[in-house]
Amino acid sequence: MEGGGTTAGSSRVLRLDPFALPICFRSGDAAADGQVRQVELCRERVTLRRAVRGITMKLRLPLAAFHGVALRLQADAADASLAVVLHHADAALSVPLLVAADDNEAVAVWKAWGRVLGLPLLVEDEGNYREIGSRLGKIAVGKVAPRRRRRSSLKRRRPSILMRRRMGRSLDTAPVIRDAREIIARN
Repeated sequence: MEGGGTTAGSSRVLRLDPFALPICFRSGDAAADGQVRQVELCRERVTLRRAVRGITMKLRLPLAAFHGVALRLQADAADASLAVVLHHADAALSVPLLVAADDNEAVAVWKAWGRVLGLPLLVEDEGNYREIGSRLGKIAVGKVAPRRRRRSSLKRRRPSILMRRRMGRSLDTAPVIRDAREIIARN
């Protein structure tokens, strides 16, 4: 398996590289037979393969069906770790991307996954997911930059005549000459 998916009995944590797409890996699924599902992650879609009571199924979800890349705290009895998850409204369809004990590594990978997939960054806050920063569709909305022309240090370097240009003349009032012979001078 590519992508560093964990195997049964392995003590390694889940760690997927966001820059190595497409990735195929195994993930835990409580409802599936054998508690395992096969996940294929591409830049356009996520494909989930699992068997439930002997019936195999394949779910192909577009990336737009996911709300964003979420960062959540997993508090186990042994230790606390951070998980980076591709968050879906249905918790059974959410895809884990990273489980790490190091906070700095988890935050860096979380931002990388959000940038690579083009999804918003989410943080789990008491069971609810909220977005970091504001967005308008797929465009991040931030503080408006001041206009450049008026208060810029380069203002005096620009010719001010460009600011005083007149509009051009309309061709509706131009004279049209009809029924005239065209004279062409030839040698």
